[in-house]
Amino acid sequence: MSPIRGTVLLVDDEEKILKRLGKALRDEGHDVIEVTTARQAQQQLGEKSVDLMVVDNLMPGMTGLELIRELAQTMSPSERPQVLMMTAHATVESAIEAMKLGALDYLQKPFEVDELLALVSHALDHQRLRSERQYLISERNAEFNQYGIVGRSRAMQDVIQRAELVAKTKSTVLITGETGTGKEMVARAIHDRSGQRDMPLIKVNCAAIPEALLESELFGHVRGAFTGAMMTKRGKFALADGGSIFLDEIGTMMTAIQAKLLRVLQEREFEPLGAERTQRIDVRVIAATNRDLKQMVAEGKFQEDLYYRLNVIPIEIPPLRARREDIPVLVEHFVEKHRQRTGKRIDRLEDEVVKALERYDWPGNVRELENTIERAVVLATTSVISAASISLLGATSAPSPGLPSLRLHQNLEWVERETIRRALEQSGGVKKDAAEQMGISQRALSYYLAKYRID
Repeated sequence: MSPIRGTVLLVDDEEKILKRLGKALRDEGHDVIEVTTARQAQQQLGEKSVDLMVVDNLMPGMTGLELIRELAQTMSPSERPQVLMMTAHATVESAIEAMKLGALDYLQKPFEVDELLALVSHALDHQRLRSERQYLISERNAEFNQYGIVGRSRAMQDVIQRAELVAKTKSTVLITGETGTGKEMVARAIHDRSGQRDMPLIKVNCAAIPEALLESELFGHVRGAFTGAMMTKRGKFALADGGSIFLDEIGTMMTAIQAKLLRVLQEREFEPLGAERTQRIDVRVIAATNRDLKQMVAEGKFQEDLYYRLNVIPIEIPPLRARREDIPVLVEHFVEKHRQRTGKRIDRLEDEVVKALERYDWPGNVRELENTIERAVVLATTSVISAASISLLGATSAPSPGLPSLRLHQNLEWVERETIRRALEQSGGVKKDAAEQMGISQRALSYYLAKYRID
């Protein structure tokens, strides 16, 4: 690992000490600012970003301790540099007081230069870790403030408000909504805002796991529980203990596992497959589905008791077509996101394109919109995204009132063919890479290749 370099502010009224220590620090690769008074140090701190301040205590005018005290009163911990105090034997008590005010350590004069260099390295490492932690906290708090959910509509504000209220409890939540509306994002927002946010959020897509394996995935098994169980395995519920578990597509869960899940919700306990002992857990369950569970209960496909246990706090996410006022801000968000990711210069979308996107029904909801914008950014040849750059590769082929203005001089089929051709060209003919570039599955790409007879 490379040595940590930083900007060091040296404050000492003795010129000889100042020059000697400054040279030693510069030889180590640090940027050094040398001043002889606390007032000069204040001025430098107001003008420049400093990682570390090494300050003598006894100086004419304001002492080092008084300077540290003032910093503690006027600057937040995230803004303050790390502080090392230099002090003579007679003023060690002042150095201890300085540490109570936030100074990291002190050096008792006389000291060796190597001792200073070691403490400086430690202090800069400490400052780096503090900065990283502060950044992560600010990122997390920003996510909490907006929940990562982009939307100005009243409907989405209601979703955010309900998520905020339920996050403060451990109540079970059932999130409903069409595919692509952002159910997992709301689940993560609830967990990240909860008292368990430092514990794991374990995500399980019930539809993606074969029925024969789902019970083992959720509850684990002991060695020899079934053919092929060569070792004991912890299930997702055990891994989520103390935190939250997100059960996506819960409407696909078979009846036998529904009964076991009901017991977990009622008793907060379960037995791994093949185990004789019960395992107790403390976990919040957040479930999601795009199916009508009420209808499934009426048809006998979903346990009524489980439905009511899951539906303690219902959160319904509206489809994008029901909140069209969110489309422009979502478009802006996704353009910026993928512009940064790709490094391309994209200034804006043509006005008629945004208006047309607002009129489209978005059967794939927010996920389809993001894929569309990502394709447009990736395949754009100018800084302005025009209608020719937009291709809608949704699962449905039904026309939308907004589509004619998207096509302008070119029909949708031509745009789809051209998008696929460019993606294949940029990926060197590798279908997997081309599919990822367009934001669609390989199966969907194969469909379009066959549809347009592209070799």
